[in-house]
Amino acid sequence: MSPARRERGDRAETAADWARGPTDLPLRPAVTILRGLQGGLARGLAPLEALGGTASGLPREVRAGLEGALRRIEGDFPEDEWGFDEGFADAVLPLLELMYDRWWRVEALGVPHVPAHGRALLVANHAGVLPWDAVMIAVAIMREHPLPRHVRFLVLRWAIDLPWLSTAVRKLGGAVASPYNAVRLLEQDELVAVFPEGPRAIGKDWSERYRLQRFGRGGFVEIALRAGAPIVPVAVVGSEEIYPKLADLRPLAKLLGAPYFPITPTFPALGPLGAVPLPSRWRIEFCEPIETASFGPEAADDRRLVLELAERVRETIQQRLLTGVFERGSAFVRPRGPFRDARRTDCLG
Repeated sequence: MSPARRERGDRAETAADWARGPTDLPLRPAVTILRGLQGGLARGLAPLEALGGTASGLPREVRAGLEGALRRIEGDFPEDEWGFDEGFADAVLPLLELMYDRWWRVEALGVPHVPAHGRALLVANHAGVLPWDAVMIAVAIMREHPLPRHVRFLVLRWAIDLPWLSTAVRKLGGAVASPYNAVRLLEQDELVAVFPEGPRAIGKDWSERYRLQRFGRGGFVEIALRAGAPIVPVAVVGSEEIYPKLADLRPLAKLLGAPYFPITPTFPALGPLGAVPLPSRWRIEFCEPIETASFGPEAADDRRLVLELAERVRETIQQRLLTGVFERGSAFVRPRGPFRDARRTDCLG
């Protein structure tokens, strides 16, 4: 864990005091921030710069983190070959924790299943145009794991190519999704998150939410076998509601180089503000790791084994998604009753 990381107690209390409202939805304190964010985006500012313009409404530790993040974007600081900047990730962590705690009210289960050291492959479902699920998975591990560590996540190339998004994604740990990048990161004993549904995941209609798309030909299993990395299935509930897809503007998506350009209840009707994700309630479950080292790297050429492991991972995530949606209850309002404080730490059927 980086020395730059501060104790969570005081920060959480400050953020909670700032964000406390009369209802479960964190709307009252967010209105001023979102209005300022909308104005900054409308003037052509990058998201972090737009948030910086609303800093007076944010908790002290979040303001300090944003200022540090902006300095690292504008300055010349060490990065690895993919552009990851640990100092930047530490600087924006208070803001991401605020979103984790108060915007999405994330409940994380089974976090100790994530290996504390060495290489491992996190395999998760995906939703939303922007990689918020990858970011919240990373925050969950930094917040909840006994030995926090950074997560390197693979994203579609178009997200890396967006001028206002690419710098932040790379500095947070994102890299273009490719077998080469996945293998290289695992060989460096990194914790790597992949999303095998690919672009099909963000093209799902509202009626298809939490129904996993195909996992392709099991490429992530081949990568794990060659690297001898355990596979940790991860089920993310909540991300499907942040950008409910009503329709798709394919000509505009093609122009932007994106796989889809979804029409949601807020975008493009609300302009730049419509790109702000909705405050759904999240539940992230880390399942028991699937060991691969004993098979040996040559097992990556065994198509039967690869497909069997891929289907096992997919079935585990699908089962936990369905259970998680039920146990979470309402997507936006915390339930009152026996499920409110329920906790599960396993991924058994």
